[in-house]
Amino acid sequence: MSFPPPHPPHTHPYIIYYTYYIALTSSFSLNENDVFGLPEETTNASSPSTYHTFHDPADVVLLRSQLLNWYDKEKRELPWRTLAVTESDLNIRTYAVWVSEIMLQQTQVATVINYYIKWMKRWPTVQDLAAATLEEVNQMWAGLGYYSRGKRLHEGAQKVVSELKGQMPRTVDSLLKQLPGVGRYTAAAVGSIALGQVTGAVDGNVIRVLCRLRAIGADSTGPAVTEALWSIANTLVDPERPGDFNQAMMELGARVCTPKGPLCSQCPVHSHCHSFRKVSTFSSPSVNSGTCLLCPSEPWDDELGVQNFPRKPAKKPPRVERTLTCVVIRPGEEGEDEYLLTQRPNKGLLAGLWEFPNLLLEEKSSEMKRKKALCAQISGTLGTHLTESLFQYVGEVVHIFSHIHQTYVVHSVCLKDTDAQTQTENAQWLTRSALQEAAVSTGVKKVFIFATSSGSRQLSLSSFFNTIKQES
Repeated sequence: MSFPPPHPPHTHPYIIYYTYYIALTSSFSLNENDVFGLPEETTNASSPSTYHTFHDPADVVLLRSQLLNWYDKEKRELPWRTLAVTESDLNIRTYAVWVSEIMLQQTQVATVINYYIKWMKRWPTVQDLAAATLEEVNQMWAGLGYYSRGKRLHEGAQKVVSELKGQMPRTVDSLLKQLPGVGRYTAAAVGSIALGQVTGAVDGNVIRVLCRLRAIGADSTGPAVTEALWSIANTLVDPERPGDFNQAMMELGARVCTPKGPLCSQCPVHSHCHSFRKVSTFSSPSVNSGTCLLCPSEPWDDELGVQNFPRKPAKKPPRVERTLTCVVIRPGEEGEDEYLLTQRPNKGLLAGLWEFPNLLLEEKSSEMKRKKALCAQISGTLGTHLTESLFQYVGEVVHIFSHIHQTYVVHSVCLKDTDAQTQTENAQWLTRSALQEAAVSTGVKKVFIFATSSGSRQLSLSSFFNTIKQES
């Protein structure tokens, strides 16, 4: 049997026919590279293909128009957006947007709204925040998570007042250099939204949108992809409405181009999206041949569709910790029980927050050893001698931090002496209602509910603390 001579890549007559058939029957303007998911142009191994960029000015103008029209109709009314539009004082506007961006780091919009409203009501200017104590800031931040953010805001406000004569930085570069805790994205977001600086802003939502628009399949956390995404964002940003454009990109990622179940049919810019085009034309992109830094290094998964992008490295499993925790109770002077709390160090995880006395659990320690260790620690805090028999095992409470799988092994001890006093500065007694206002973490609230709600262990945090509010 004889075989016909091989055709050069992608020049087989049937392939060419199929290419033009797709182009004629599709609503998109396709070329051969689009159909086969191939880069239009490859330079060399050290630079990405133009397939992953926006090199046609007309496309950029059209995308801006489509996205901003959608945003004007569909955007959510959020308190920081309203303030950014209505506040004429540049200093207050910059401060307000800065606060919102720090709060929104790794935290959902729905969670931030109430915190933001309360914060701005209490500290409407950077001078007001600078005059607050860190304890007050921690109390306001309690429950929002990633507590170092509140501390950085407080430090930044004090720096603005003491070193910058009360004037917030006026450029992206100065925001980045002069405010603690402000990185590349936050500086760009504040600069564009509050100050009208023409710069792109790349957060998690924007990474997802851009990777799908340009079929960027390399590790989205790598330096090559990071720089490429910032370059694309700076190309796309609307010079007349940079803040609105950046917020529109974020809104698109949060509500339409979502991590799972993206609503491609509702996307205002899907005509520019390489990933959507691949799905709609049933083509499979090529695997990285080593000539492009942004192409996927793994095969396309048909079941994922546009969710093939972006690609992220596998997360490291969280560190597992077990902590002995003790809820110490004494009768208060007015008949209400009081609880012993100690303050965490000013640096590290949950810096400066209050918690129940605790210590890291040693592996394979017996119940007797655990009680003995807790007894020694609390006796030292109170300057008195307690016996192990007072300590009762309550159970275990699991709380997941971003990088720690924490299990609290909870004990309790009830003291009869109303005169039990703390012997250290970093310890205090709080009533049940005072816990509502205390700077304590969500994990501490879980332990408190578990140890004191006798028979109602499934009571939610929100309903429990709403009850406290009603009682106080």
